[in-house]
Amino acid sequence: MSENHPISSLLPAKLYIVATPIGNISDITLRAIETLQQVDVIAAEDTRHSGKLLSHYQIKKPLFPLHDHNERQRGNVLIEKIKAGQSVALISDAGTPLISDPGYHLVNECRDAGVDVVPIPGPSAVITALSAAGLATDRFSFEGFLPAKEKGKQDKLKMLIEESRTMVFYESPRRIQDTLAQIVAIFGADRKVVIARELTKTFESFYAMPAGEMVDWLNQDSNHCRGEFVLMVAGAQKNEESISQVALNTLALLKEHLPLKKAAAITAQIHDEKKNELYKWGLENL
Repeated sequence: MSENHPISSLLPAKLYIVATPIGNISDITLRAIETLQQVDVIAAEDTRHSGKLLSHYQIKKPLFPLHDHNERQRGNVLIEKIKAGQSVALISDAGTPLISDPGYHLVNECRDAGVDVVPIPGPSAVITALSAAGLATDRFSFEGFLPAKEKGKQDKLKMLIEESRTMVFYESPRRIQDTLAQIVAIFGADRKVVIARELTKTFESFYAMPAGEMVDWLNQDSNHCRGEFVLMVAGAQKNEESISQVALNTLALLKEHLPLKKAAAITAQIHDEKKNELYKWGLENL
């Protein structure tokens, strides 16, 4: 390492959240490498998978398996190690830990126990995908994985039907076709979607088109459904002449306890609607 990145013999006893590559093994920061070289223990989602990355960078540290199925039970073991003076790094199979990956319970318990948590930033599939998608990124909503069961997926999408921000989902190859079909059914065939596939890998590709056309494209060739997907959906275009159903529900609820004028003013502030339009609608309907 250069003089600007000296390696000390020991890191302070803390939990280090270390981002690792999402595909291309070179996409790792110098700080991440240094941290993994210096910690006493590395907690990994899949020790066999992470072992390949660590071997590539000649990092030999004790590995501690921490995944969805044992995090609640074994998190305290890591906290005790840190309290005893050991430094611990948390990594996931790819990208930034906790972002649709294990780690939330551990970090939460560390905070409760007074253990310092240090983020070591780096790759994240959601940010990587958004940066090249061509959709609005000033505001976006990360929704992670949709429910596996059809009813749960439909209910979730229906909740997002008026979402004006770009929505980002993770999706698997076996479910991408069904998810796009549900988006067409609920959001409409004209809603613009962008698929980012195999990010940072050899066959990285982006496809942007209306949702209806994307369904047809996926069905044309089984190869189109291969790989790891980030699915991005353009936000709903707000009709200036209409009031969102969510705002109307809020207005009706507030009207039960407040004068209409006051209820309309509060609702307008909460949902970014026009106060006069809300008041007018209330006079006619409440």
